[in-house]
Amino acid sequence: MTDRDPFAEGERAARDNIPAEANPYLDGSDEHALWAAGHEKAAGAIEAAESEKR
Repeated sequence: MTDRDPFAEGERAARDNIPAEANPYLDGSDEHALWAAGHEKAAGAIEAAESEKR
């Protein structure tokens, strides 16, 4: 059995340009919230890095 880390999965999805709407977890679940938080964190960091290039 593998322990899934929804937060890390969300971060990885953002780095892979997978949209937030693709969250695979049931809306309203703890896992959905963790995945979304991870995605938002990584997407924000990516956006900040891109704006520094401009």
